[in-house]
Amino acid sequence: MSRRQVGSTRRGGSLPFVGVINSKSRSSPLVSVVLVVLGVILLIGYASRSSRSSGAFGGSREADSKVEGDFSCTAEVERAIPFLKKAYGDSMRKVLHVGPDTCSVVSKLLKEEETEAWGVEPYDIEDADGICKSLVHKGIVRVADIKFPLPYKAKSFSLVIVSDTLDYLSTKFLNKTLPEFARVSSDGLVIFTGYPGQQRAKVAELSKFGRPAKLRSSSWWVRFFVQTSLEENEAAIKKFEQAASKNSYKPSCQVFHLNSYH
Repeated sequence: MSRRQVGSTRRGGSLPFVGVINSKSRSSPLVSVVLVVLGVILLIGYASRSSRSSGAFGGSREADSKVEGDFSCTAEVERAIPFLKKAYGDSMRKVLHVGPDTCSVVSKLLKEEETEAWGVEPYDIEDADGICKSLVHKGIVRVADIKFPLPYKAKSFSLVIVSDTLDYLSTKFLNKTLPEFARVSSDGLVIFTGYPGQQRAKVAELSKFGRPAKLRSSSWWVRFFVQTSLEENEAAIKKFEQAASKNSYKPSCQVFHLNSYH
């Protein structure tokens, strides 16, 4: 008797589910189980894709500060401008920004009262918008390789702000470039660099930056500043931290305040 049951299954051919469909006594519970399993699989797949694209809860603060799909300290400079003004006061009257997307920073600085601003873009600006191209045409922003001396006289600017750029330079070029930034400043030098572990340029962007970012610790930078005879600006550090604390502002990048050469 038991073999007849097996035989009835075989009449469905080589597809085992045909027998299930034809049998009223077995179809209902099995179909329900299959549908539940498929539903769970689809939900897991959807949740996985959503978390990869936007984060578990729609993204984080880091995602908001990414430029070209990656982390940017230049975007952090724009957020820090009000606190830099508190720290440097009149020294913000004539500012040079050096870094990628400098047109954006310069445009924002020019909107500040009693502030003149210039910029140096170390990378290609072929895809720049009309505003950026206009700043370049007027000579406010220059495209220049920072591994060579800057086209400015000593102490041409009261304050020099550098973002992202130094993370893509080897120590060999840092030894030349950092003192050059200090040379063209009279009242100080502010450096924004990434924290070790932060994501930086993707493989597709290496042709623009020339090399992967090397994100160094604060202790490494402090030792390097000593080697290049650059002293930290304690007064500016204190004022910047006080202003940031009052407004619950916490930079997403390392910020170093240095004195200019005298």
